Amino acid sequence: MAAFLLPLNTATAVAVASAKTAENPNVRSTATALSKLCPDLRIVVGGRNREKGASMVATLGKNSEFAEIDVNNKDSLEAALSDVDLVVHAAGPFQQAQKCTVLEAAIETQTAYLDVCDDTSYAFRAKSFKDRAVSANIPAITTGGIYPGVSNVMAAELVRAARSENKGEPERLRFSYYTAGSGGAGPTILATSFLLLGEEVVAYNKGETKNQIKALYWNAQRGLRKGIGKRDVYLLNLPEVRSAHEVLEVPTVSARFGTAPFFWNWGMEAMTNLLPAEYLRDRSKVQQLVEWFDPLVRAVDGIAGERVSMRVDLECTNGRSTIALFSHRRLSVAVGNATAAFAVAILEGSTQPGVWFPEEPEGIAVEAREDLLKRAAQGTIAFVMNKPPWMVETDPKELGLGIYV
Repeated sequence: MAAFLLPLNTATAVAVASAKTAENPNVRSTATALSKLCPDLRIVVGGRNREKGASMVATLGKNSEFAEIDVNNKDSLEAALSDVDLVVHAAGPFQQAQKCTVLEAAIETQTAYLDVCDDTSYAFRAKSFKDRAVSANIPAITTGGIYPGVSNVMAAELVRAARSENKGEPERLRFSYYTAGSGGAGPTILATSFLLLGEEVVAYNKGETKNQIKALYWNAQRGLRKGIGKRDVYLLNLPEVRSAHEVLEVPTVSARFGTAPFFWNWGMEAMTNLLPAEYLRDRSKVQQLVEWFDPLVRAVDGIAGERVSMRVDLECTNGRSTIALFSHRRLSVAVGNATAAFAVAILEGSTQPGVWFPEEPEGIAVEAREDLLKRAAQGTIAFVMNKPPWMVETDPKELGLGIYV
């Protein structure tokens, strides 16, 4: 595990957790973004490997240090968090994790909490600690990275604008994500992707749960923009589908993801057809797959780059459609900016005691959303909110294959 401890002023500290300090780009990019956003923050990188942690600290400047911590050891975590104001948990993959050890330690030590979880089961397990967090007077956000995270806030703002402008009741919400290669995240995102392939997709159609859909079964080309173009994206089981459906009360919600080069998508689809779901749900077996594929993925990453794009579509009962779009040349930088934006929002007092999703106003207050999105969107090549699709799409005629839900 790795951690950061940072102060927004001389009295405030933050902690960020990761499984392998030097090998997890989320940790490095978040620490870097936080140090740039708030130069006075004290950063403590914590992990099991002191040598690798010290190497990262050396790149962060005088306000950083290292602490030896094990993400699976509650006593170790509590000792590290005893004088910390915020822990940012980036120790993925979250799939198949059975405990919320970092969150429990945060509650015990009365430390504010943020994670970058991208797993539905883990996210809702974290939500089950809401009452304990309220009793401890601890603000906590789960799924607070880039996607889910910033994408949830983008969706919440589309829904809020539609209802406040009386432009019809929100009826359908679709999340579309694209990342070139592994986005520079290497083994972590590879393990996450393989584990997600073993899960049945949860989507909602007119309020009814559709949870027997095979991952990567349907695809649709979604128009992006600014050097991204149209890309194939495929259904995956992502937590923002359920949280947006329940929190924003939109009856039809789904999420899709695609990557490049195009043969990665074909390879992922082939794996879902050739390998049993039980194999893809086994973390040890998935780790073996990651070790086999990692050299090839890293080689292709050098060619594919790490561009990222997120598009959120909202359709209302009166036929009105609006979208939000976020595109960046480097996923690793975008992840850091997004996570740092949530961390600063919590430190600034935007989050109420309890455990919240980003789209809940108790998580990120409505009046704080604009600042969060501005911070997260630093360096983007395209950032659009609440515009009709024709103003953004590379080709206004949308192409589709399969069935939309």
